[in-house]
Amino acid sequence: MTMLAGKPGTGEALSFSPTGAQKPTQLHFLAKAWLVPMVSIWMISGGFVIFEPSPYEFMFLLVLPVAYFAGIGIHRKTLGIFQLMVLFIPFALIGSFQVRYMSVLEGMVYSIVTVFLWFTAYFAANYIADDPQKRLGGMMGAYTGVAGFISVIGTLAYLHIIPGAEIFLRYDRVKATFQDPNVFGPFLIIPAAFALQRMLLDKGKRALFAGAIYGILLVGVFVSFSRAAWDYMIFTSGFVFIACFLFESNAKDRSRMIGITLVGLVLAVVALIGLLSIDSVRELFLQRFSLNQTYDSGSTGRFARQTYALEMALANPFGIGPLEFRNLRITEEPHNTYVKVLLTYGWIGGLAYFALVWMTFKHGFAALKKASPNRLLMIPLMANFIPIALESAIIDTDHWRHFFLLVGMIWGVSAGYGRVNDAQSTRRGRLI
Repeated sequence: MTMLAGKPGTGEALSFSPTGAQKPTQLHFLAKAWLVPMVSIWMISGGFVIFEPSPYEFMFLLVLPVAYFAGIGIHRKTLGIFQLMVLFIPFALIGSFQVRYMSVLEGMVYSIVTVFLWFTAYFAANYIADDPQKRLGGMMGAYTGVAGFISVIGTLAYLHIIPGAEIFLRYDRVKATFQDPNVFGPFLIIPAAFALQRMLLDKGKRALFAGAIYGILLVGVFVSFSRAAWDYMIFTSGFVFIACFLFESNAKDRSRMIGITLVGLVLAVVALIGLLSIDSVRELFLQRFSLNQTYDSGSTGRFARQTYALEMALANPFGIGPLEFRNLRITEEPHNTYVKVLLTYGWIGGLAYFALVWMTFKHGFAALKKASPNRLLMIPLMANFIPIALESAIIDTDHWRHFFLLVGMIWGVSAGYGRVNDAQSTRRGRLI
């Protein structure tokens, strides 16, 4: 029998387990042993999103029953994600029936994927909240591994050093194992932020290794030739530096951080000069760096599309359905997530999405203001969430797996902010 077992009135986690108050079974212990490796494989699968549903979704379906039998905690402080998802679901389904240029089934699949990703955020939040430093550390270890791998593969493909390089490119830009370079680039920045933080605050071989990881991911972001990803990387790196400088360092640390940053900037400039010495790289860089992009301006440009989409959204309370906008007067998406969710899922569905973003900001900033060993977990997460939330105004992020994962991580660290382990007694132990 399925039960929610927990101490009443504590306001803390309940244990969701099929055994309830009964003696744990061998299946329970087996599931506990497999839970962390399964979650790590799930993280690795997030680096391969070429089609939908992706391996990430299928892997999560395997993780979920393992977590159930392992007795994962259900935390009251993460309940907001679930409540907003429940509010969102009926309007997402209603929106699916508004389609005219595609089948209802296709519309349903699109909406179901959105709900599914929303639920992965809720799962990640509860999983992390049980032991933020240990659980998030394990997830980021796997995430960093796959991010580093696909960054190397993408860079080698861009330089045409490996056979079949075209598979990993789109419009001469690196997309690696994603559908779009604009998704590949941002995917690398979450682990890059954690690597940068360790490089700034740790010492010795660990700091050097973290610096090498950061450099590999930085090159990957560059060869995506995504202007938004470039801005995102700069903002995130700056935020991590400033937050660590102000909240987590002493005078000696700050001198060292400034020195590391100056050396890093010199190396980055040297690397950039080296890359720009390649004619094809220089031409594409100048093209992408230009502020006058034809698809941004004009009557069918990005911003005109957003205005037209917003007008349609305000005129259709239940939305027009997934991916319908591209079949109307303008043949591209509006590339504004906040307009898109209103247009796709209707007013209430869109407002639920807005609330999720707003409440994630609220939880993240509230945690950052409090001194805790877990603040070093929240700094890189918020350094990523702020630019993604801003970037969502110029690109569609509603099906980005790592966006919802980031939401879950922030809520999870916030829910378990007071939970620390013995390893976190030192600053090195607090870094992941």
